[in-house]
Amino acid sequence: MTRYILNRLGQSLVLLVLVSMIGFAVLNLAPGGPLSQFALTPGMTQADLDRISAQMGLDRPLIVQYADWAWRLLRGDWGRSFRDSRPVLDVIGGHFGATLLLMGTATVISVVVGTWVGIKGATKRYSIFDYTATVGAMVALSIPTFWFGLVAIYIFSLKLGWLPAGNMYTIGDGSILDYAKHLIMPALVLALVDVAVWSRYMRTATLDVINQDFVRTARAKGMTPRRVLMKHVVGNALLPMITLAGLQVPTLLGGALVTETVFTWPGMGRLFLDSLGYQDYPVVMGLLMFSAILVLLSNLAADLLTAFVDPRIRLT
Repeated sequence: MTRYILNRLGQSLVLLVLVSMIGFAVLNLAPGGPLSQFALTPGMTQADLDRISAQMGLDRPLIVQYADWAWRLLRGDWGRSFRDSRPVLDVIGGHFGATLLLMGTATVISVVVGTWVGIKGATKRYSIFDYTATVGAMVALSIPTFWFGLVAIYIFSLKLGWLPAGNMYTIGDGSILDYAKHLIMPALVLALVDVAVWSRYMRTATLDVINQDFVRTARAKGMTPRRVLMKHVVGNALLPMITLAGLQVPTLLGGALVTETVFTWPGMGRLFLDSLGYQDYPVVMGLLMFSAILVLLSNLAADLLTAFVDPRIRLT
């Protein structure tokens, strides 16, 4: 088990280094580069740009710039925002809580609803419910997330007036109920695609377990269908879902970027787009690394949890 953990940690570190190198190169080699924000300043001359470039170390070879940035990153210095000179970690930390709340709520909804739909679809295969769940999942996976968000705003905010159209809370209120009202629509829209994915995977996993010999043996011994389902089927069907949970983090982060933009939710996805618009490269690079670390940690945790609950993986 120790060897397995060290192996997965090594793979994660290599991937993190590759992501940092590619992201750093793309941002610095993009048209305009980090100096593009200064070039738009009235009265800025080429001599001024050259002086700023030297002060920021941008006149050095790219590999030297990357090595300096990586060394400062390892020491906890993620740089400062071009926009307001605040430390990048402080900027990200101010938006991480909002994204965590949105992603956490969406994850709970998708896991609970998707698991229930998948199990019910498998136990009632080829029923009206199963066909409806299949069609619904295909529709949810086919239509863009931003379209669902705009439709939800149009119906529940503009037409019915039940829920606020955006933001995280009402200025001057800030109560738990107010936060909940603002959270409902973006969380449901973000969870919609994941519900479809979870339901299809759970249905397939449940059908695979139902046809196993130990399930037929349990039925032959006279166990009730409900006890067979809860004691033997669900627990074994949930095992591959642990791995799926780790793989869903990138999907949630990508969906959060769109959802936060549509609902003006003050999270990391909205910060990423704003920083790109302002060409605030230190914040963009910080968000890239922070997201990469979250994804790798979630995948690592999912793999370790799977190895812990399934001895076959440990033995392999």
